[in-house]
Amino acid sequence: MKNVIMRRQLRVLATVAALTLGVAGAGSAQASPAAQGCPTAELFATDNTAIITDPADSRLDTRLTRFDHEVREIIHVGGAEPGSSTLLDGVSWSADLEKAIYERSREFDVDQVGRDGLHHIADVLAKQYHQESVTLDGRLILVAPLADLPVAQRFTAELGVDWNRAEVRYGDEEFVS
Repeated sequence: MKNVIMRRQLRVLATVAALTLGVAGAGSAQASPAAQGCPTAELFATDNTAIITDPADSRLDTRLTRFDHEVREIIHVGGAEPGSSTLLDGVSWSADLEKAIYERSREFDVDQVGRDGLHHIADVLAKQYHQESVTLDGRLILVAPLADLPVAQRFTAELGVDWNRAEVRYGDEEFVS
């Protein structure tokens, strides 16, 4: 169990213009230029290091309010402008445990930041919170490499998402550890 925890720790997903699929979103699945008002980058992060396998676990009810303020300060100190923050219900698959793992996290919009600044901010978050990186309101945000686009289409179809109504944004994504 300790190995599983160690492998999960020290990762933050830093993504620029993430692939975003909205169940009720408008738009198409075609690549399009960044929409007006889109952030320069997005960070998905949590302060949770627990392995939660029960979707009814009360630790998943947190709103991460203090974490939101702390991350906004890290973004600001890192020389960028913090944009909006969205509370997320995260689900990932653990090959080691052979079951789903749940966590509450936040997506942070980051404006006026370059690649090096984004890496620095993500590195600070990874070190400070020792963590890794299906939203609320019936929306699904899926970040995937372009090579996995057919997999993402099949996955969303299995969830009942109409791909033709999904909003898709293309960009770079990477794990910073």
